[in-house]
Amino acid sequence: MSGKILQLNFKFNVISAEYKQAVAPLADKFAAVDGLVWKIWLMNETESEAGGIYFFKDESSRKAFLEGDLAAAVSNHPALSDMSIKRFDVMDEITAITRGPVQLSKEAHKA
Repeated sequence: MSGKILQLNFKFNVISAEYKQAVAPLADKFAAVDGLVWKIWLMNETESEAGGIYFFKDESSRKAFLEGDLAAAVSNHPALSDMSIKRFDVMDEITAITRGPVQLSKEAHKA
């Protein structure tokens, strides 16, 4: 069973240090999301763009996150705009060759 990728990008309208300070306390909340295996936080200071790449154990986990309070807080935040949400499946066999960190452990399947 393949995991599911979510790519979220947006513009921020505050200085990058202020953005980083605002999101740092959210890391624990994201870490506690059911079915989230990992998240990579993205930042392009030059373009005032940020976002994340998320790896979920399955579609129901990804869907629950997108319909939940944490995703709503991000998408409705007044300092963020131009939200882009993209969903992807993982191409397991090819990703394994290039050592992509998307193999689900037995523990992730059970959780």
